[in-house]
Order: sequence, then structure tokens, then C-alpha cells
Amino acid sequence: MNFKARTPVASFTLLASALLLQPLAAQQTAPPSLNQKPPSQTAAPNSSNQTDSAISAEPPSIPVDQIIQRFAEREAEFKKERDNFTYVQTFVVQTIDDDGQPDGEYRLTSDVTFLPSGERYEKITYAPPPTLERVTLSEQDLDDLKNIQPFVLTSEDLPKYDISYVGREKVDELSTYVFDVKPKKIEKNQRYFEGRVWVDDQDLEIVKTYGKAVPDIHKHDEDNVFPRFETYRENIEGHYWFPTYTHADDVLHFPVQGDVHIRMTVRYSDYKRFRSTYRLVPVPPDQTKPQNP
Repeated sequence: MNFKARTPVASFTLLASALLLQPLAAQQTAPPSLNQKPPSQTAAPNSSNQTDSAISAEPPSIPVDQIIQRFAEREAEFKKERDNFTYVQTFVVQTIDDDGQPDGEYRLTSDVTFLPSGERYEKITYAPPPTLERVTLSEQDLDDLKNIQPFVLTSEDLPKYDISYVGREKVDELSTYVFDVKPKKIEKNQRYFEGRVWVDDQDLEIVKTYGKAVPDIHKHDEDNVFPRFETYRENIEGHYWFPTYTHADDVLHFPVQGDVHIRMTVRYSDYKRFRSTYRLVPVPPDQTKPQNP
């Protein structure tokens, strides 16, 4: 997410209207347990400090361009399918003092569901008074929470990014293709992901991301900077992998205020299908006529 340094006299502000746009869930800082699902069904963290030494240079079994096109198509399907689910989202941001202890916190839990009319709706169920003193959440934070942390790279988004094949790597028991992703150019008022994605070599869908939201924003007396984060997905239904856990533990460098250590956790839980996606299949003309006895 992005954070904005605040002066000692500033007060915590958060746009209520933007709050209702968030579709995520976080709780404690512990990653999802491998026991939640069989190992082959869960992309759970095995290390938050991934290194290139763990990545094999083995070439993919099919051309790289085909992998990219196929997983982008799957991502487009997943994005549409996730809109048919309800879930619980908890979001926690903490600032950390020199002793490694939290000295401020913002926490929000909400149910993401539907109105009787079928419109997406978020009901806030828990929002204690925030105690953050050294940072404040900005509008870009909330946008990143919705769109960047649960990063989805669809066919429509491909022209915006340079994507390069890195190699193969095991994530838990999953065999994955690894790609580096960065925006081709930064358009004004647009948010992007820059980092690395892991794509399951069977379902060809993203199961893990590591990187940050870009660009950082520096203008006049306002500095918005963004932490690096990891997001993990789980196999929720069929071949669809849904985000279940995002975590960041990073030091944000503000030109004036100095460094601020933050921790962020987002947990998405209790996914439940609310409605189905229907596809109309034309019936051949001869099947529309009554059959002779």
C-alpha cells in the first residue's frame, strides 16, 4: 500500500467513501497454514526472502509467449469469477518503533457481499479508533488495497507491462514459472505493480506475487511511498486461485520525516459463492422442434 508521512500536528484522516471500495481481509501476521488444504492445493509461504538461487534456469515446456497469453486469459476468468463470491476482509497496518514493537495501528474488518439488487456491497463489522501517529493512509493506499495487492494480470492489462521469463521454482509443493513484471510507462494518476509473479505450471494462474505499487509520489510537502509486499493465493474452486494473504514488513523512506517501519497484513477469508456465471449455449434449430412420436 502507499503511505503518506504526517507531521506531528496532523490528524488521522481516511475517506469514508473510499473505505467502502475495499475488497480484502487481514488478521494476525502469521501466514496461512499448510494444513488449511493439501499441499498440492495451497500456495503458502515457505520463505519471505526468495532469492534467484532457488530458481532453476530450466526452460518452460511450452513457448514463453504462450504461457503469458494463457495465464492472462485465466486471470481474466478468475477476475470475473471472484466477483461472484462473498468473503471477509480484515486489514491491519502498524507502525513499528525502534524496539520492534507496534506504536500505532489501523484495523478494519468488513464483509464483502451483495445487496438484494445484486450490487457489490461492503459492510464494515469492526473498526476500532486508529492509533497511527507517524503515517496516514491516503487515497492511493485504498486504491492499492483493492487493485495492486491482489494483483491480477489479465489479457487487457498485458500491453501495459514488460514481462520477462526468469525460470522455474517450487512454491510449497507447486511447480511454478517465474516472471518479472514492470510497467512499460507510467501514466498520470495510474497505479501499477512492479515485481515478480509465480504462475502454477498446471493451472497457468498466478499463485504468488512479490513487489510494490508504483509510482511513489512526491509533490510539494506531501510524500506518498509504498512498501514491498507478498500476496499468496489458495485454490478455492476448480482451477481458480484466490488471494488469501498479503503481508508487508518494510521501512518507508520519507525525504523530510525520515524512515518509518511499517507492517501490513491483509487476510481474505470465508469465500462463498453467491451467484453463478451462466453462459447461454445456442440450441441447434432441429432440437427446438417437437419430436414426432
